Order: sequence, then structure tokens, then C-alpha cells
Amino acid sequence: MLLGFAFLAQSAAAHESGPSMSILGTAENVKIVEEDVVLEARLDTGATSSSLNALNKERFEKDGEDWIRFEIIDPDDEDARITLERPIERIAHIRRHSGDSQERPVVRLEFCLGDQLLTADTSLVDRTALSYQALIGRSHMAGHVLVDSGEEHLRAPDCAADDQ
Repeated sequence: MLLGFAFLAQSAAAHESGPSMSILGTAENVKIVEEDVVLEARLDTGATSSSLNALNKERFEKDGEDWIRFEIIDPDDEDARITLERPIERIAHIRRHSGDSQERPVVRLEFCLGDQLLTADTSLVDRTALSYQALIGRSHMAGHVLVDSGEEHLRAPDCAADDQ
């Protein structure tokens, strides 16, 4: 039993000396930095990757690369849309609970979560039937965010680096 306490103390000390981590709730406002759009997102430690509600997806070629143009719902007016364009990093093959699989384009997005400016791959999928336009998974949060499962909206997006 003493070995367990010693391990926990070492683990806690390692985290204290490591990078600064933000404590956020299970639902937070996050900013898509490039477009300066703030959305309500679900922070999900059970999800490996992040996903974003993407409507009217249209693939095209730009400078010899595959790109995608898509729309998100304007958080200030649910009848309006905001258009985003990004290069496609890859196509993810997602196996669904029903057993069938779905292909999803994946783009790199920079999000501001609390005071953390984080970039990671994000799959584009129609999330209009879900409560949140964005789901932030471990790929964005690992090493930067601790999630308090009993809290929501602990910290507004405020990344000094995104104002430069």
C-alpha cells in the first residue's frame, strides 16, 4: 500500500513540474482561432479525436492539394452559416456501433480552450442532431487540459497567442 502512495506522489510531482495544465469542465466555449468563432463544445476524454459539425461539405483541389469547404452553424444566429476551408489531412474510416463504417474527412484545426492554444486533427461530420457543434477529444487535450466531470463553463477561451 505504501508503494501505491509513493507512486501517486511521484506522479503528482511529475505533473507539477511539467507543462501548465488547465482545468476545464465537460462543456466549454472554444474558439476556432483562424475564423475567430466561439462554439460550445463537449470535452470528452473517452473520445480519441475531435470532431466538428460540418454541413454542405465540398471537396476541391487547391495548389495541387485536396481541400474541403464546409459550413458550420453561426453560434450567434442558428439560421446563418459560416464557411471554412482547410486542406484535407486524411480520410478517417470510423466503425459505427451498428457495424457499418463511415468515411470522414479530417482537417487540422487550432482551438483555444481556456488559456490553451491547441492544434490537432479534427474529423468533419454532421453533428446537427447532437447537443454540441464540436467534440474535443484527447488528441487536443492530452498534456494540456484536465476535465472536471462535475463542472461546465469554467473558463472562457482566452489565448494571448491568438491575438497576435
